[in-house]
Amino acid sequence: QLVESGGGLVQAGGSLSLSCTASGLPFNRLNMGWFRQAPGKERVIVATFGWRSGSPEYYLDSVKDRFTMSRDNAKNTVNLEMNRLTPEDTAVYYCGAVFGSNPPKDPTEYGYWGQGTQVTVSS
Repeated sequence: QLVESGGGLVQAGGSLSLSCTASGLPFNRLNMGWFRQAPGKERVIVATFGWRSGSPEYYLDSVKDRFTMSRDNAKNTVNLEMNRLTPEDTAVYYCGAVFGSNPPKDPTEYGYWGQGTQVTVSS
């Protein structure tokens, strides 16, 4: 089970933090990803952090240098720190988890999902 927290409404230029906590799964063997889905659009990858990695492997181009994904195996948690938010970042954000060697970017390859949390950035 994955449970997300954080999100909310923020003005453009502001910051938000998201957290995702896993339970019932061997977290230290899970590849984790943050995704987002805007209204009427497909779910897309935002960032990944594999279980074998010491740092995130991937960031969506539009969030590089603004978003930071981190992982705490002791707390079974991944976080997404989002800075300098823009209205284009408005979406429902999901964390996903999958077993395997490396974290995929395709959301259809993820087997576990959180419930999603709304992020709304006003202009």
